[in-house]
Amino acid sequence: MTGGEDVGFDLIWNSAAQITDSGYQVEIAVPFTGMRFPNRDEQSWRVEFWRNRPRDSYYQYSWGADDRNDQCFACKWGTVTGIRNVHPGKGFEILPSLVGRQSGYRRPKSINVPFENEDPDVELSLGGKFSVSSSTTIEGYYNPDFSQVEADAAQIDVNSTIELLFPERRPFFQEGADIFRTYFNSFYTRTVWNPIYAAKLIQRTERNSIGFMTALDENSPYSAPFEEEGSVIDAGKSYVNVLRGQRTFGNSNQVGLMLTDRRFEGGGSGSIATVDGRIRLTPALAILGQFIVSHTAEPDHFTHYLDSLLAATPDSLDRNVRDSVLNDRKWFDFGRYTEALDGESYYGHALIAEIRRFGRDWTFMWDYNEVSPSYRTQTGYDPWNNQRNSFVDFHYNFYPEKSIFVNITPEINVDGRWNFEGIRKWRHATISLNSALRVAQTSIGIAYSRGEELWGGIQYNGLWSARFSTDCRLSDMVGTGFNLSFSRNPALSVGLSGDENSLSAYAELKPLDRLTIVPTTSYVRSSDVNQGVELFRQFIGRTRLELQLNTRLSVRLVVQYNDLKMRYTFPGAENWPVADLPVYKSKRWDIDPLITYRISPFSLFYIGSTQDYNDLNTDPDKSSNWRITERHFFMKLQYLFQT
Repeated sequence: MTGGEDVGFDLIWNSAAQITDSGYQVEIAVPFTGMRFPNRDEQSWRVEFWRNRPRDSYYQYSWGADDRNDQCFACKWGTVTGIRNVHPGKGFEILPSLVGRQSGYRRPKSINVPFENEDPDVELSLGGKFSVSSSTTIEGYYNPDFSQVEADAAQIDVNSTIELLFPERRPFFQEGADIFRTYFNSFYTRTVWNPIYAAKLIQRTERNSIGFMTALDENSPYSAPFEEEGSVIDAGKSYVNVLRGQRTFGNSNQVGLMLTDRRFEGGGSGSIATVDGRIRLTPALAILGQFIVSHTAEPDHFTHYLDSLLAATPDSLDRNVRDSVLNDRKWFDFGRYTEALDGESYYGHALIAEIRRFGRDWTFMWDYNEVSPSYRTQTGYDPWNNQRNSFVDFHYNFYPEKSIFVNITPEINVDGRWNFEGIRKWRHATISLNSALRVAQTSIGIAYSRGEELWGGIQYNGLWSARFSTDCRLSDMVGTGFNLSFSRNPALSVGLSGDENSLSAYAELKPLDRLTIVPTTSYVRSSDVNQGVELFRQFIGRTRLELQLNTRLSVRLVVQYNDLKMRYTFPGAENWPVADLPVYKSKRWDIDPLITYRISPFSLFYIGSTQDYNDLNTDPDKSSNWRITERHFFMKLQYLFQT
């Protein structure tokens, strides 16, 4: 496999447990109908069992011997022999759902715009899975509904120039995600925003894995990456197809192919073809790589762009020249590979090469990757292009005996970025020290880095960062951790260096056996190096509460607050004092309650809502004016039928 395990996989199984005088006992029954294995009279399976034992130190026990100098995880599993008279399950799984919703909006988000409620809506969603054989399954959904999926936790983005990466939580895309994984994120499933239908075929044999997914996406992102920033717009409907194949050979070596294609309904497409592989030179040492060729056919929005320009001109000028301009586009030279969607067609490429050595004592990794100026992907996550990157990392693990420390790990890494014209965009060097303690599962880390960066033609020298982090489990009821940093970084919205402080912290509280409360907070603030004027600030507070009333009934509440404030410059304000630059602010509350009655992972009923409140007074010198800007009520009833 390319890496990682599929923690999102779910199936129907039974379990029971009891607490005894000496500990506890657990019994688990997994039906053969939910598993995939060869149809043979006698079976030999590779299996691994893990047990996590959290005490003062965090221990893990495995059934098979775990050699930490061997990168191949599955190679270390145990073997179960003598399995007879068992056969893999076949048949259908049908998952109908009844979905009801009612929404309201304030569009645009303005004090002067009334809040409008839409009519209630009830829809039928239908999903199904067919086990063609023990190794092949077909799964499909029509009008899938993902409203039970928790809203994304907000991330600090006040000083970011690209779209952020969020984890996939939708069950349809989680299952089999390991097959579609590559070293570049060539298939980022969250680029399928709102599928009308989606279907997937998965086949796994002893050496081969094949995955195919197709979808009609009602709201499709069109991604335009550049050297220092990226943009994403809603491009309407599109057809998405992804084909992935992998083969394992020799001693856990691997080669894979992937083809992805997105066709926009109004014209335009984005396609990639990629090959990747991994060769294990020794159990601990491996080389890996991936090469991608992309083809982009931009949607042709030139006519719409021209009409918007001519709409602002006198009638005597526009109608007489429109047809001539459309026939002779040299009048409007947008340049190559720009943000203008003017129907260009071009190829690009990306590649990665890496040497990695993972071991119990020491680890080394060297990585080189590049993305050409004309590379774009409409199914993956590559928010920048025109870059060449090199990264080196080395760390060593010490295991002191009879000490409070479980391990002590010093680490050093160096990275650099250049564009395809040979201009250096940044370089950094970082030293760090990490350790695990034998007290309250405590881990601590410290790091210091120096560097320089080039953004928008402005060279930022003398950049630095000092960070401290810790995590611990104080008791069965309390776990906590935080990350604190002080740094000097670019403030990109004003083109200045800023003294930056940031803090992220979390707690996991269990005041009752069935109640879990997880508050988190993130904060960052940057001030001008010379005058101390605040350049930007963002605070995110989030609390997730879960109450398990019994084995089937649960209540969840998520409350989130996001407060952002930043100064920005514009053409003509280059010589303005920092304190006179305009300020943008945004404040928002999100409140998301949910009640769930769950018979199994797939048979359930839930009802909930999402409510968004914004401060609609954009003047930073005036008091807040809170208004509800978006609200959704929803319910869902679904039941899994198996044959």
